[in-house]
Amino acid sequence: MIITRNSGQIPEALQKAAQSTQSFYRVAAIQMASGPNVKGNLEEASRLIDMACSIGVRIVVLPEYFAIMGMKDTDKINVREKPGDGPIQQWMSETAKKHRIWLIGGSIPMEASVPNKVRNTCLVYNREGEQVARYDKIHLFNLALGSENFSEERTIEAGDKVVVVESPYGRIGLSICYDLRFPELYRAMGDVDIIVVPSAFTATTGKAHWEALIRARAIENLAYVIAPAQGGFHVNGRETHGDSMIVDPWGMVLDHLPRGSGVVVAGINPQYQQTIRKSLPALTHRTLK
Repeated sequence: MIITRNSGQIPEALQKAAQSTQSFYRVAAIQMASGPNVKGNLEEASRLIDMACSIGVRIVVLPEYFAIMGMKDTDKINVREKPGDGPIQQWMSETAKKHRIWLIGGSIPMEASVPNKVRNTCLVYNREGEQVARYDKIHLFNLALGSENFSEERTIEAGDKVVVVESPYGRIGLSICYDLRFPELYRAMGDVDIIVVPSAFTATTGKAHWEALIRARAIENLAYVIAPAQGGFHVNGRETHGDSMIVDPWGMVLDHLPRGSGVVVAGINPQYQQTIRKSLPALTHRTLK
């Protein structure tokens, strides 16, 4: 286990389980600073996934909007895809199959029920390149703070289903960016082993809240959290916070990347997670449903 940023130490009673490698495997969070060109973004994502897979990761998670960060909000509507059809989905399927990984595609624009909007969709592909899960972002971001103004409801149609996917690596709960501020979503998932939070947090809100929210979701759900992010300055003038990270069920930041394109890698240790849940059985003590 590699710890790069702490707020405390692992209790001695948990250290033996933390050091066990019996069921240990690696996962990766990809950080990007995507632009308006889908082909160029996919090429950059491929490069970063190649880096991650060179050290034997089993799960790779891409950030929100990894395939496009347009010059204007409506650009994503022009590249939206139908279920099972489109170059982004084809690339995801081929990439997962090529590397024999579970690939979780942060978010891509998918068709909505109305022509002037998209669904902000997280897709999951297994080792065979088969799509096994889809989650449409439920909570739509709205911010009016100084020069930062966002209103996702103008171009995005909200989803309404909580999604958990069963995998060889346990139960994985899917969420996207602004969902992070709504802990009831994660409670609705039930007991999950891994939570993914692909994001494009703003520089302002990210600096203030990103790490605190990620670590809180890990601690309260006693789950690993994989949080890939957009991180840096974009062609459209936007600045995203970055600081992609992987956090363990004790709230420890295992690895992170402050800014720029790159790969965050950490080990997931199911035995360690089970030991924590046995020592601190908070999930069994819930009384409010």
